[in-house]
Amino acid sequence: MSRAVLCTPLRVEQAALRGAGYSMRVVHTGMGPRRAAATAATLSRNADPVLVAGVAGALAPHIRPGDVVVATEVCAGTESALRFPNSAAELPARSVEVASAPLLAGALRRLGLTVHTGAISSVSRIGCGLAGSDALAVDMESAQLAAAGTPFAVVRAIVDTPDYPLWQLGTLRRGVTALRTLRACAPALELWAAATGPREVLLAAPRSFCAGVARAIDTVDRALQRYGAPVYVRRQIVHNAHVVGELQQRGAVFVDEVDEVPAGSVLVFSAHGVAPAVRRDAGAHQRTVIDATCPLVTKVHSEIRRYAKRDNTVFLIGHPDHEEVQGSIGEAPDDVIVVPDVDTARRVAPRDPSLVAYTMQTTLAVDEAEEIAGILRDRFPTLSAPRTDDICYATTNRQRAVRAIAREVDLVLVVGSPNSSNSVRLVEVAQREGVPAYLVDDVTEIDLRWLTGAARVGVTAGASAPPHLVDEIVHCLGGLGPVRATESRLIDEDVTFALPGEVV
Repeated sequence: MSRAVLCTPLRVEQAALRGAGYSMRVVHTGMGPRRAAATAATLSRNADPVLVAGVAGALAPHIRPGDVVVATEVCAGTESALRFPNSAAELPARSVEVASAPLLAGALRRLGLTVHTGAISSVSRIGCGLAGSDALAVDMESAQLAAAGTPFAVVRAIVDTPDYPLWQLGTLRRGVTALRTLRACAPALELWAAATGPREVLLAAPRSFCAGVARAIDTVDRALQRYGAPVYVRRQIVHNAHVVGELQQRGAVFVDEVDEVPAGSVLVFSAHGVAPAVRRDAGAHQRTVIDATCPLVTKVHSEIRRYAKRDNTVFLIGHPDHEEVQGSIGEAPDDVIVVPDVDTARRVAPRDPSLVAYTMQTTLAVDEAEEIAGILRDRFPTLSAPRTDDICYATTNRQRAVRAIAREVDLVLVVGSPNSSNSVRLVEVAQREGVPAYLVDDVTEIDLRWLTGAARVGVTAGASAPPHLVDEIVHCLGGLGPVRATESRLIDEDVTFALPGEVV
């Protein structure tokens, strides 16, 4: 098994890190591009993982002395290529991507450090300017050491900045601060090294957007095109922070209640549905109201109305604080009882045990929901059931798909926001298969500790999570070593829902 190499250009950097108890081999490369290139040539013979750590100067004004910069890419500065055009010590003036940067940056932030991610440019001499550079920081070795091995990463603690130049009183004090910061990085550097190695990634399919989510997002997008910004949306259109953020950038304004929407504005209801009272309030003041409620949620609303007209008490199996459930209750608030768990199912008391029915929140875990329904059926023999399953096809398919891969992997990563019920359920389904499983909003939330010893990683995404977030995770894992990604497709989904007439 390969052993990661920690490269430190300066002796003081090596001293700051050597005493931290590393299992990595610490190598003093020497300062400057020529020495770094010579070290890289030697190290490249073994192709071990290489992590460069040391101090550097910041180019961006928002970075302070003592902050940490993790390279997302490294490149030889333009001046460096011009200064040594024929030197083997210089790389071409091109960037080398550092794919694992988000993972390493996350580990450093969990240590309480102030961390920035971006490009680092390597120059040939101290104090050399890089006018017009997009790099966050500058050093003298990283670009050359990028050829030393793979995986590769760079961490630099900042000494000087545009506001605190290198040749100025206080540099020694700032240098000491940077070295202390560098030493504080030690646990994260060790985690990165421990997590490196080849992996197999098993992608659950189907995953990511379902038809209802795609319809809701497209509705807001089309409304922005047709009516122009701002378009107001009651609550989150779907439960995903990335989707909401992207729509906000395009002009969507998310509000908690309709009374926050100015008269004459365009208002979109989210995919989770709303109570009739909200619809009535929204129609006032000449607002244009567009309903992006998922048709499968609308089906549950219809069932509740139908049961209530028959004087049934309706057991709504679901989570009482979820927006979908709140909207469903509003269809018949005097007739609906929320049943969130088996304990409630065993003791719930309707007004007439012979006139009862049940419906379900569409994003529940299938096995848990069926257990609750089974208890209700045993207790109430005349219990009416939905004509077709309330738990949506996408929720069911994604749970079956993650269950299938969970049996074959060491770790499951579920992409989704914490308020996404269907995403949380995917984590629970995987955990019930006996495998560690974690919910992450994106790649930055993956803890390197989870990856240590995990040679096979399963990845899926909740129905409200954009598919590109899964792609980013696979790409980032590739920065820790070779990745072989395969897809485990359980079923093909071809469901689509028509857009609301107001945006067609």
